[in-house]
Amino acid sequence: MTGHRIRAALVWGAYALALAGAPWLFDSSLALTLLSQIGIAIVACLAFNLLLGQGGMLSFGHAVYSGLGAYAAIHTLRWMAAGTLALPVSLVPLVGGLGGLAGAATLGWLTTRTAGTPFAMITLGLGELVAALALMFPTVFGGEGGLSADRVIGEPVWGISFGPAWQVYALIAVYCFVCTAAMYGFTRTPLGRMLNAVRDNPLRAEFVGYSARRVRYRAFLVSGFFMGVAGGLAALHFEIVSAEVLGSLRSGAYLLFTVLGGSGYFAGPMIGAVLMVLSGVLLSALTRAWLLYLGLAFIAVVMIAPGGLAGALAGLMRAAAAGGLRRLWAGLATLVLLAVAALAGLAAMVEMLYQRQLDAASGPALNFAGLSLNAESADAWVGAALLLATAAALFALARRRFAPQWAQELAR
Repeated sequence: MTGHRIRAALVWGAYALALAGAPWLFDSSLALTLLSQIGIAIVACLAFNLLLGQGGMLSFGHAVYSGLGAYAAIHTLRWMAAGTLALPVSLVPLVGGLGGLAGAATLGWLTTRTAGTPFAMITLGLGELVAALALMFPTVFGGEGGLSADRVIGEPVWGISFGPAWQVYALIAVYCFVCTAAMYGFTRTPLGRMLNAVRDNPLRAEFVGYSARRVRYRAFLVSGFFMGVAGGLAALHFEIVSAEVLGSLRSGAYLLFTVLGGSGYFAGPMIGAVLMVLSGVLLSALTRAWLLYLGLAFIAVVMIAPGGLAGALAGLMRAAAAGGLRRLWAGLATLVLLAVAALAGLAAMVEMLYQRQLDAASGPALNFAGLSLNAESADAWVGAALLLATAAALFALARRRFAPQWAQELAR
């Protein structure tokens, strides 16, 4: 076995071990719910990145296919409960995949006729169209209230009824691992390689005999199928589906967190998926300004680290392998400390502004990171502004000095 295969076996083994061992480390109901959502988000973000990262196709309406998969799965569960369809519950996510594939085969035929900005605009329009149509057909989509179903159907098989949360997580973990491996394998197929070629230079791909449109369409089908699987898993987990899953807000979340994780790396969307769930559940519980912070984080990553968090981690690993971390650690530590200080100043101003504008009835005092701030006090505003301005200016200077050193270490 070559060194490359040994490293690949170790990485995939560690991934499987992480999925299997996570519920043993985090065994509370909340943790199992978060882990299940992370598994679903990993499948969805990886499927989305088959278009964005591998094919250079920016879709603003890709939640449509996970939503159609979720509706296909929820209808299947209802038919199974009514006795009109006999199917193991463990195969319901595959039905969701077929639902996403059917939607991609229909809408993708139109969207993949173009590329670039027209492709993005058409996906946005079709996404909004499907979301609006869903509310016009309540018999199929359940209207604003959505459709619900019970995933516990029939007698348990080998003691598995999919009633307990850990059994649902185990099913999601298996699908997550298999789908991750399948999508990684797709990127290594001739079609996956041609998708990269179409992304980089469609004219040259056409010149050597490949139809860029057909390559984009086939990749769109693959992505739609896995988006549908993610939707089917979500239907099993939540046991309810509403028209919200088809909307542009969900599509924007897939885009934002895939870019945050790093669309240029296969593992980048997996990092983004973890952030998507943690920010949506935990950060939203800490502050009402969490969407504002997400927007600022997105802008910062695009401007400072275009490769996303995966790109930054890959750079650090290359520098560590070359023995360059000991030359970089001082600069990195300075940048991190200044970034934290600037973020603290900005967050203090945002929280005081929210306290004044949205929570004035509870008074001007607020607790910020263990400190008592007064939103009506000029001293608090001046102190936060000075901290933000000073730390941001020093960060810009330190980054200007650090950038050549970073580039030099990566070039070694």
